[in-house]
Amino acid sequence: MVYNWSKYDGKYYLNGALCGGICCSITHGALCPVDVVKTRIQLDPVKYQGGLLSVGRQVVAEEGASVLATGLGPTAMGYFVQGWFKFGGNEFFKIQFTKSLGDQKAWDMKTPIMLGASACAEFIADIFLCPLEAARIRQVSDPTFPKGTLAAMQTLVQREGLMGWYAGFFPILCKQIPYTMAKFAVQGTTEIEIYKALPYKREEMSKGQKMGVSVTSGFIAGVAAAIISHPADSLLSKINKKGAGGDGGMVSRLANIAKETGFVKLCTTGLGPRCIMIGTLTAGQFLIFDTLMPIMGVEKFHFHDPSKPH
Repeated sequence: MVYNWSKYDGKYYLNGALCGGICCSITHGALCPVDVVKTRIQLDPVKYQGGLLSVGRQVVAEEGASVLATGLGPTAMGYFVQGWFKFGGNEFFKIQFTKSLGDQKAWDMKTPIMLGASACAEFIADIFLCPLEAARIRQVSDPTFPKGTLAAMQTLVQREGLMGWYAGFFPILCKQIPYTMAKFAVQGTTEIEIYKALPYKREEMSKGQKMGVSVTSGFIAGVAAAIISHPADSLLSKINKKGAGGDGGMVSRLANIAKETGFVKLCTTGLGPRCIMIGTLTAGQFLIFDTLMPIMGVEKFHFHDPSKPH
């Protein structure tokens, strides 16, 4: 038998979810200043022109350094919840798909498994992330909006009903599902290829060497995921700005925003800072996740080629 399925029990999934929540909360929280600047560039590219550092200095000069922590509460809380379901769910679906297909077929179909598992996990995670992401973006775009996480969410519901929380649900799915599919599939594939290229087995490598593989594969995956999901990220930033896209339904508002902005700008405005941010963030996430899992007493699931000794 290639896999010892008894290892992947409730404790394994719970630890995977906890490690995912911690890694996403830490990395997204740490990069909150970068996200504030990126969001400002996306929301008002006429006013905020230039690179990440120059726009950051402009924002600080106008509003003070504390503005860079805007939305930190919803970011840390929202991405802990999202990371819980995303990483925990990805491990759950990936292992269940592998068990149902059998060893050889699962190895042959490892990329579709990674894509399908991450998509299922992300859909569930976004249901919980969306209200907190809407609150964060409103805080960044409207200086008068309440700064507390719960106060911001409550204000959104009071003013706009549940649509205040979920106006961006469709674009967040369009952004996060392709992003997460690319993130886990590219990271998993890159990790497998790196280990295949090395002259020794993964089991023989030191902890530091394994972490180097995690960081390298994570950064590559982050850049790929950022490029794929950027148009939807731009739409999400804009639709959560009050009055953006007119007063119609969500689809008509999204269509108006896309038409006003233009496809090229949707794909490129703020892309450079986002690649840096997401590449670094994803590398950090896999570094933390792959470090915490053994500390929690569980070994992360890896695909194995049944034809090779393991």
